[in-house]
Amino acid sequence: MQLLPPKLPNLRALPPIWRESLLPAEAASLVLDPVFRGHGVPAGHGRPVLLIPGYLAGDASLTTMARWLQRAGYRTERAGIRLNVGCGGATVTRLEERLEALSAAAGGRRVALVGQSRGGAHARALAGRRPELVSGVVALGSPLRDPLMVHPLVRMNVELVGRLGSLGVPGLLNSGCRDGDCCEPLRENLRTPLPPDVGYVSIYSRRDGIVDWRACLDPGAEHVEVDATHLGMGFHAPTYRAVAAALRRFRDAELGADEPAAAPLAAAA
Repeated sequence: MQLLPPKLPNLRALPPIWRESLLPAEAASLVLDPVFRGHGVPAGHGRPVLLIPGYLAGDASLTTMARWLQRAGYRTERAGIRLNVGCGGATVTRLEERLEALSAAAGGRRVALVGQSRGGAHARALAGRRPELVSGVVALGSPLRDPLMVHPLVRMNVELVGRLGSLGVPGLLNSGCRDGDCCEPLRENLRTPLPPDVGYVSIYSRRDGIVDWRACLDPGAEHVEVDATHLGMGFHAPTYRAVAAALRRFRDAELGADEPAAAPLAAAA
């Protein structure tokens, strides 16, 4: 079975991948921004949030965001992923178990899912599978329309990992993950429309050096544009403001008619 389709997406408009080296500057700016100290961040009051890392990343990549949410009073849970290179179908099944446990530990509350890059696609699939347990999804730079609309160097890495997985190296995605049976439930979950009471926000950047920003524009999502690198979305102050606004919307929807209606999310400055 062919691992990847032969036609590469048109990525000539993608910013140079070297821009991802600006991550340290974005992280330094975050520490100085009022949002990092909680300004404008809705109080969590124990509301659960499950954080899902991106491709080639693990739980540690979202440590800064997790601690920020904890300071605001949210109950955060990691995905239990050391390196997100495994079969997507198997990963979402494991995440479903964590989702169930986190909701139960939070007294039956619905869980907000925040996923970066590939993790955002996992979050969307998980919400499609168990919408009754999810208050909303926030995807950060996630190729939701096509997982292979990425920089050619990253796509080459995906292909290499897939070939190793097909040769029997454990814990890696393989040729069946693109079109085979192992990930068919995941693909079906991604196509399943979310009910109105499950929020869905896709945050994207035209400066993204890894993912073609157009891949983030899922028609079913509310789109918020920021000016960040791909890796920097986990350390970028305007992205944090967009996440905070999304969580506020999820909270308001949970509380119902007693809360004032929230305005549409604005592009983060």
